Amino acid sequence: MNGIGIEERRRIDALLADGRRKLLGLVGAPGAGKSTLAAALLAALGERAQVVPMDGFHLANVELQRLGRTDRKGAPDTFDSAGYVALLQRLRTQGDDDIVYAPEFRREIEEPVAGAIAVLPATQLVITEGNYLLHDGGAWAGVAGLLDEIWYVDVNEALREARLVRRHRQFGRSEEAALAWVEQTDAPNARLIAATRVRAHHVLTLD
Repeated sequence: MNGIGIEERRRIDALLADGRRKLLGLVGAPGAGKSTLAAALLAALGERAQVVPMDGFHLANVELQRLGRTDRKGAPDTFDSAGYVALLQRLRTQGDDDIVYAPEFRREIEEPVAGAIAVLPATQLVITEGNYLLHDGGAWAGVAGLLDEIWYVDVNEALREARLVRRHRQFGRSEEAALAWVEQTDAPNARLIAATRVRAHHVLTLD
């Protein structure tokens, strides 16, 4: 599998050996490279796999405003975690004639879009990536038990933060605003996520 290390290839082969549907979780701090790894796995596995990101369960901006959480968007309580758990349960029990539709987060509008990702019954590996797959607060505690393996994606902190600043600027923030968001919002979330690293089945470092 191009772009995937030997250990990761071995783990994927072992995971899919029995031919049954499996769910693989990729967890890590914002900017660690989870989406890049998910895309590489999807490119390698083709129609055998589908990516279903956790980010599709961001609460809509209007709901974040109602709750007074707009300035903390990306924190654990700014997602529909119970809805995410319910989707994972559906994906584990998907019938032969059932298509499961998942939401997708669109950064260009900063909103989730319902029904944007179709998971077909024949999909052998569902790859879900996000920040809080190992978090044990509230409904998040139900996620890990629904995944067959969870990989923690790590990266150099300076590189990760530089990626975040670039991402925030790409989607409209000034340099000053991007740096402030990384420090005040992304950094506390990253510390929370890093504390869950010890519970992962496998850790890989991207550079």
